[in-house]
Amino acid sequence: MIKRLILVLLLFGGAAAGVGYWKYQKFQQMNAQLTAPRPPAVIASALVQQENWQPMLRAVGSLRAQSGIQVTNEVPGIVSLIGFESGQAVAAGAVLLRLEDSVELATLESLKADQRLAEVQYRRTAELMPKQAVSKSEFDIAKATFESAQAKVAQQLATVQKKVIRSPFGGILGIRQVDQGQFLPAGTSIVSLQALDPLYVDYALPEREFSKVAPGQTVQLRVGAYPDAQFIGSVSAIDAGVDEGSRSIRVRATVPNRDNLLRPGMFAEVETLMQEESAVLTVPRTAISYNTYGNFAYVIDTTESGGLRVKRRQVETGAVREGRVAVTRGLEAGEQVVRAGLVKLRDGQSVTIDDSVQLDNGKVAEQ
Repeated sequence: MIKRLILVLLLFGGAAAGVGYWKYQKFQQMNAQLTAPRPPAVIASALVQQENWQPMLRAVGSLRAQSGIQVTNEVPGIVSLIGFESGQAVAAGAVLLRLEDSVELATLESLKADQRLAEVQYRRTAELMPKQAVSKSEFDIAKATFESAQAKVAQQLATVQKKVIRSPFGGILGIRQVDQGQFLPAGTSIVSLQALDPLYVDYALPEREFSKVAPGQTVQLRVGAYPDAQFIGSVSAIDAGVDEGSRSIRVRATVPNRDNLLRPGMFAEVETLMQEESAVLTVPRTAISYNTYGNFAYVIDTTESGGLRVKRRQVETGAVREGRVAVTRGLEAGEQVVRAGLVKLRDGQSVTIDDSVQLDNGKVAEQ
């Protein structure tokens, strides 16, 4: 019995020693991996450049037509003719729609007949007046009757003309909202009409910027429909007062739109350019890491052995234009910074530069 117990203890002790030795070996391997020097990280680089940037005031605004209306009818009637198509370009005075006017035309002819009779009576009375064949009161009645007939004809003619709806100015029509044969009460919306060239862009600036804006200044704007296109205009008007609620000043700029790419109602990002230029230091936007504790960049430095390493440096940034960001503090012109591959870098890490590496959203793509 004792021999059997001793044998079990010996077997258990041997197994425990084997497991301990295996754990020791694994620990040694992990320690070797942790203490081994990390291989150089592959990064792409860029130089800190000095550029001349034109200061600008940024804002958002909305595009408006220089002239834009909803075409409506002034008198009621049944649609007898539609003279346009949705989305059509029309000139000023073009016939858009006709309302049924047969009754009005018949009434006009009747009134013209009354006018002719009143004119004959008036002229006859006027010829007899010098001969004292008619009294002064008869002459006055004939004259008033003729003038009244003229006024009734003019009134009815105006009603007939209102049965024809014309374009008040040239522009682009919207979507037709009426149909052939439909009865239209007075004031019914028929179609929208917008004059598209040029367009206005209305936006607001803080009142502190009031002294920096004047009519004639150049503005640049972008819209979501054409993210890669830039449209140029100029400030045409500044509001007479400051809004008391927002403490902002409203500005209107005029933008040419010869190709009709822009449409009223579009949201626009507007940049009002200042007159003078200023020198700034810039780096690619991907070279800056933004976080809540402050922005930083990795500056590439040469070691004593001739290798490359990176140093993390706090920076202050300014405006962003066309993929480059202005650095107001922390970098100097000519310094080399990491522009891609900085996600997994640490301060003092050795690196190798490969500017031919393809980039994926600012990161070095996997080879």
